[in-house]
Order: sequence, then C-alpha cells, then structure tokens
Amino acid sequence: MIRSHRDLQVWHKAMALARTTYSLTKHFPKEETYGLVQQMRRAAVSISSNIAEGYGRNSTLDYMRFLSISIGSLAELETQILLAQDFGYCSPDDSSKIQEQVQELEKMLKSLRTSLREKVPA
Repeated sequence: MIRSHRDLQVWHKAMALARTTYSLTKHFPKEETYGLVQQMRRAAVSISSNIAEGYGRNSTLDYMRFLSISIGSLAELETQILLAQDFGYCSPDDSSKIQEQVQELEKMLKSLRTSLREKVPA
C-alpha cells in the first residue's frame, strides 16, 4: 500500500541516482565546484524532490506536472553527464553506469505519468 512518496519505487530510484551523482562529482576538478558539479547535483536532487512534492499535492494534474519537471531535470542531468565524459571528468564506464540509471528512471517516470493521465477525466 502506498501511503507516501517514500513508498514509491520511482522515488527510491531517484534517490539512488542522486547519491550516485554526488559520488561521481566529488572527484571532479575543483574549478568545477560552482559549475558542472553544482548543476549536476541540483538536477539530480530536483528529480526526487519533484516526485515527492507532486505526490504530496492533492491533485493528479499537479502530480503529473511535477513528474514532467522531474523528467526535465533527468534530461538535464543526462546532458551534463555526457559533457562530463567529454571533458574527461569521468570515465566512459562511470558514465555508462549512471546512464543506465537515468534510462531506467526515465521509463519509470514516463510510465507513472501515463498511468496518471489515464485517470484524469477528459
């Protein structure tokens, strides 16, 4: 039974992605602390935060909107991961591992949003 956002598997996956992002970025160059590191961490935190906030709303339409914001933050993070790899801040192997998490989470978020859309009267 789902009583809060903490019961959602998609939220747990988003939290895991944020932890992975923090671990990955702590090895980036110091000069990126207020650049790419901060951007990536904010995007990663935004994903789980918007899932939680959307769930906490009393409106399915609001929930769907916050899930869309999560999907946008996920796309932002994916882009930043690719840039980090291009800049040599992370290995292709590390990039590939986090990209797998991104793709799995994207499918889950889009599936959840679609299932909610079906519950909204036309």
